Amino acid sequence: MPMLEVEGINTYYGNIHALKDVSLHVEQGEVVTIIGANGAGKSTMLKTASGLLKPRTGSIRLAGEDITRLRAHEIVMKGVIQVPEGRRVFGRLTVKENLEMGAFTSMDKKKNADNLERAFAMFPRLKERSKQVSGTLSGGEQQMLAMGRALMANPRVLLLDEPSMGLAPVLVDGIFETIRRLHAAGTTILLVEQNARMALQVANRGYVLQSGAIIFSDSAASLADNEMVRKAYLGEH
Repeated sequence: MPMLEVEGINTYYGNIHALKDVSLHVEQGEVVTIIGANGAGKSTMLKTASGLLKPRTGSIRLAGEDITRLRAHEIVMKGVIQVPEGRRVFGRLTVKENLEMGAFTSMDKKKNADNLERAFAMFPRLKERSKQVSGTLSGGEQQMLAMGRALMANPRVLLLDEPSMGLAPVLVDGIFETIRRLHAAGTTILLVEQNARMALQVANRGYVLQSGAIIFSDSAASLADNEMVRKAYLGEH
């Protein structure tokens, strides 16, 4: 049984048909990536999975449980946690306060303390800057903070929306190394990423989204070798 299963999703913005009969699944412990051009519907897929957008038709299941009509905060409490595009940290709060916001659904103080130490262990720089106001962090540090905040919620599925966007190449390498470490630790990840080459290097499988519809799905290695994918998304001619 997949950890996350999307079946026949149709999502609209008003009269604009943004997702067209999209079906995909993520097995427990997998990293699955969605690649595609700007405007293809990648972020819309994550927003639909996390309950921020509601599909007109289709279903979303988490470990077999239908979560399609749950509200976004209820889906968070089930363990589907999104790291949004653009980080979206609370700029006036400290690093530590931002991380603690990630655990707002939990009343278990010991578990929250353990998760805080786990976040600091994964991102030592956040520990160094735990009392710093988050709005003064660099873009790379804010991305670490957004990911650490998500980990505070003990995600069953982690939704990553463009984690490398706007970062210098040296920082991009660090973010993808973090994704590898999360995968190695057993975290289930659905990754949307403009940098298709890097995404396919960390993923087990991938889907290609074009104009709101899935046009290919295969192992990450096979997609990386696919001539159309190489020309359209990997910049090869």
